[in-house]
Amino acid sequence: MARYTGSICRYCRRESIKLFLKGTRCLTDKCAVERRNYIPGQHGQKKTRRRISEYSRQLREKQKLKRIYGLLERQFVFTFEKAERLKGMTGDNLVSLLERRLDNVTYRLGLATSRKAARQLVNHGHIMVNSKKVDIPSFLVKTDDVIEVRLRSRENVAIKASVESVESRGIPPWLEWDHTHLKGAVRGLPTKEDAAIPVDEQLVVVLYSR
Repeated sequence: MARYTGSICRYCRRESIKLFLKGTRCLTDKCAVERRNYIPGQHGQKKTRRRISEYSRQLREKQKLKRIYGLLERQFVFTFEKAERLKGMTGDNLVSLLERRLDNVTYRLGLATSRKAARQLVNHGHIMVNSKKVDIPSFLVKTDDVIEVRLRSRENVAIKASVESVESRGIPPWLEWDHTHLKGAVRGLPTKEDAAIPVDEQLVVVLYSR
């Protein structure tokens, strides 16, 4: 399946909530959810939101989770199957695995204003893990890993601008950030509470258990 290249604001409008897919724009009055609070499509403004079935609720939660982290269906299923094999609750494991992706960690550390932008930074080789360049967005960090911006990328305008605004978003408690050296560290594994995303991951588990 090819990655969607249209307006990602449609995703937020479809779910009727902000998924924060466009970084700081989502905090302004330019946010599509604020300006057009109805489902996308030619007749979206005329449609009323009907009461949905339990299956539809489960599907919508899965779609939200996929879209927040920017995964395709195949990638998402692979991550879910890995979460199932781990000890503990599958839903908690799923969120933890998604949070530990290098593109998400890059975003959480404030090196990019959105996960999409963070994925590009990783793809283009701007990010290092334990002093080695890693250009795989799905790479899973672990406790005590050190994530930093490659030396010759530290003057990157987009990175510098994002770092300056990180204070407004905050750094999650499982990560540590050194603003001076553009370096972060993993101090523990993330929980679903740390993720603070508007998704009921247990409904996703039920959906894949059908």
